[in-house]
Amino acid sequence: MGDGPEKLPEDIEALQAALLATRAELASVRAQQSDDHALIAHLKLQIEKLNRDSYGPRSERTARLLGQLELALEELEASATEDELAAEMAAARTTKVASFTRKRPSREPFPDHLPRERVLVPGPVACACCGGSRLSKLGEDITKTLEVIPKSGNVIQHVREKFSCRDCEKISQAPAPFHVIARGWAGPSLLAMVLFEKFGQHQPLNRQAERYAKEGVPISLSTLADQVGGCTVALTPLFRRLEAHVLSAERLHGNDTTVPVLAKGKTDTGRIWVYVRDDKPFGGQAPPAAVFYYSRDRAGEHPQAHLAGYSGIFQADAYGGYGKLYEVGRNAGPILEAACWVHARRPFFVMADLAENARRKVQGKKPAVISPLALEAVRRIDALFEIERGINGETPEQRRAVRQERSVPLVADLKVWMLEQRAKLSRRNDVAKAMDYMLKRRDAFTRFLDDGRICLSNNAAERALRGIALGRKSWLFCGSDRGGDRAAMMYSLIVTAKMNDVDPQAWLADVLARIAAHPVQRLDELLPWNWRDRNKQVNQAA
Repeated sequence: MGDGPEKLPEDIEALQAALLATRAELASVRAQQSDDHALIAHLKLQIEKLNRDSYGPRSERTARLLGQLELALEELEASATEDELAAEMAAARTTKVASFTRKRPSREPFPDHLPRERVLVPGPVACACCGGSRLSKLGEDITKTLEVIPKSGNVIQHVREKFSCRDCEKISQAPAPFHVIARGWAGPSLLAMVLFEKFGQHQPLNRQAERYAKEGVPISLSTLADQVGGCTVALTPLFRRLEAHVLSAERLHGNDTTVPVLAKGKTDTGRIWVYVRDDKPFGGQAPPAAVFYYSRDRAGEHPQAHLAGYSGIFQADAYGGYGKLYEVGRNAGPILEAACWVHARRPFFVMADLAENARRKVQGKKPAVISPLALEAVRRIDALFEIERGINGETPEQRRAVRQERSVPLVADLKVWMLEQRAKLSRRNDVAKAMDYMLKRRDAFTRFLDDGRICLSNNAAERALRGIALGRKSWLFCGSDRGGDRAAMMYSLIVTAKMNDVDPQAWLADVLARIAAHPVQRLDELLPWNWRDRNKQVNQAA
């Protein structure tokens, strides 16, 4: 028993070492499994292509099947690369587990017709071993990187000269240039283009591969997917900093949209959730940003997990899954619900759309019945929005003062009018349903009167989701749940860059070129708004 206190630290160290080794082994197994899945998908695609070549395109269904197989391969290759890098990082923390390295197919050499650019890396001026200055050149090593100069491909040759020391006979050479991805071959500009076209312009990798081949730069689908997976790992720390910035806001906008997900023989309906920080309407100085998440369904547990550590104002629609966020006594602090008046106005507007009725008359169609009550509700709500336009960008105190003077009487009159009219309508009446939506949530709809930080609408979140809604026609569906998570992360980075008037592709190219050597404690410098301000200072100084 007397030896217990002395052995305890050694036991803890042994347990920690064993835990690290176990994690490394699990990461290696997961990487191996991901690699196997990617190989199987690759072989399936090859078999289907061979069958198509042998027997011809038997039907349009065959072409669709090839597209689905290519999308599945794209997602599995990217996931396998993510898991490989995770296994390498886990193995680096222990000496007992060897890192897992995928067996990639040999890459074809860069086409001879592409121009070559030699970048001479300065050689050493002193021997790294003894410090002697009597060096003689032995030769050179060339590391090739495929880079994209707008609408053309260039092979950059980084030349590292070798020198031998005449004093100690040791060889000195500059270190190899950094690649974003271990054992990578693609330059940051090319990677940024692939990422932005896939997630910002909604061009799947199989279409990109076809275009590169036509431009004389053949790059296989699996190779492109490999680069996407590696970039996702490299950019994850920056996404975490962006996430922390968004979730530290005083007020958040929230919304979600559907996203089809490839499943066995069908597509399921997943969800993309967005949370937007935008303080400009109440004069806030914090830069705007958006963070996206993916889930397989629309269960309430997802937003509850996303906002588990958040407290503040939450502007969203009346989705029931948000209910638990507003419960009193949350560990993270209270979340105050602020309802969206645009959502409330929409059903009234549909029943009072004079412009749409005029179009129907011109087209010879039967016009819809215009509801006088709906028309009056729209008129009253529009009066509130007119006041808001005049105080947009003012301080919370100024906004509250104007609302207390001008909006409070209008909201009070609207409430009295709705209660009077509602009593005359049946519960199945469409106007009654629209009124009930507001009357049952009076506190959430009137909270803006006492808090200048609250907006009347949730348009900030809807704008952030607009690109996804437009892109669905191009990419049709996500290839997997892992693909949905990857897309959500990249949407966060790209949409935030756009919100800060930053060219996403140029920003991604610079970040990918710098992020590995950038100090972790200064990672915020690479966030879009800080990157933009730094570039402005550099340009002004020049």
